[in-house]
Formats: sequence, structure tokens, C-alpha cells
Amino acid sequence: MIFWIGATIGPAVAYLLGSTPTGYLAGKLLYGVDIREHGSKSTGATNVLRTVGKWPALMVLLLDVLKGAGAVVFTRWFYPWFYTLPSVTPPATLDLQTLMPWAICLAGLAALLGHGRSIWLNFTGGKSVAAGLGVLLAMSWPVGLGGAIVFGLTLAVFRIVSLSSMLAALTAIILVCALEQPLPFRLMVVAGGIYVIVRHRANIQRLLAWTEPRVGQSSPVPKADSQI
Repeated sequence: MIFWIGATIGPAVAYLLGSTPTGYLAGKLLYGVDIREHGSKSTGATNVLRTVGKWPALMVLLLDVLKGAGAVVFTRWFYPWFYTLPSVTPPATLDLQTLMPWAICLAGLAALLGHGRSIWLNFTGGKSVAAGLGVLLAMSWPVGLGGAIVFGLTLAVFRIVSLSSMLAALTAIILVCALEQPLPFRLMVVAGGIYVIVRHRANIQRLLAWTEPRVGQSSPVPKADSQI
């Protein structure tokens, strides 16, 4: 019983890291506004860029990547330490080597869920792209790097963040299936990639209607709301 209770700590910490509302805090601290009431209503870096500005968006982007990576890094540290505790008696069939890929898988999914459905924001949030990149880079850097390259190239050509994000998610799915990766990692990337794409439902509709905004098309916070 102690083992199973302790085993939930990894996903719980990953969820809390993912749910840290960096975009929301940037809007509140810099402008005193809730960015969920502006632009796309998302708390992700793209909406921060459109409503608050370039430098806050860059800060949010980096922090979101770090919290995704942090969820995996914490998991890689926690379970080896957890297994050394004398009071912990793991099941005979569940050695650390078997557990770790599944623990990382759950932590990654928990971080994505936390970013998209933050407990601090009444289960609203962003689209989990930056947090997902952090998870990928910490879990399997070739997959994460491939997704990041596709994102950057697509953004440079089309200047549409949503399209870049979805193509990056699809690239990650293809790479994790093509490369030699543990089954839990493959399941996590497939599930996480589908989750990211589903979170872009409204963007897909705008893309099909040719009304999706490009980078540089801002939705500034009304002056009455600005405190800067």
C-alpha cells in the first residue's frame, strides 16, 4: 500500500508543474488583466504574444518548456530514490527498470493535462505545445528536436503558430514510432500528440476558413485594462 501511494507522487508533481499558469501570471503581473478574456482566450505563449507582447511571450514559452521538462526530470530522480527507501516494498514483478518508462509516460501526460486543464484556473489553460516540447526533449531529445525543427521551419514559412504546432505534434508521433523507443514513450507521444491536435479544434476550423491569424497580427489589451 505504501508503494502505490508513493507511486502517485510522480504524476501528481508533474500535473502541478504543468498546471503552473505562467501565461495567466504574465498577464496579471504585467498588465493586471486576465488574458483568458482577450485574443484566443488561451493562456499559452501565443496568446501572451498577441495580447501582452514579445518579451513576456518569450518568458512564458521558456517557462512552459522548462515545466514540461521538469516533470520528466523529477520523475527520473524520484523513483530511483523512492526505491531505496527501506519502508517501500515494490511488487516482485515491478522492478525499477520496468517501472521507469511507464512512470515517465504518466508524468508527461500529467504535465500536458496540467497545462491544458490547470487546477488553478478552474481547469482551463493553454494548448500544451510548449510544455509538450519540454516533455519530449527531456524524455527523448531526438524526437523533441525533430518536432522543434518542424515547428520552426513551418512557422518561418507560414507564420501560423497553430499549424506549426500541429505539424510538430505529427512529426513527433512519426519519429517516436520510427526510432527505437520504449513502448510507453511511443504511447505517450501518440496520446500527447493527439491531445495537442484536439486542443487546436478551433484553430483547424479557422485554418480551413483561411481566417487563422498569423504571427504579427496582434490582439492588444484595451488601454483601459492596461496598467503599464
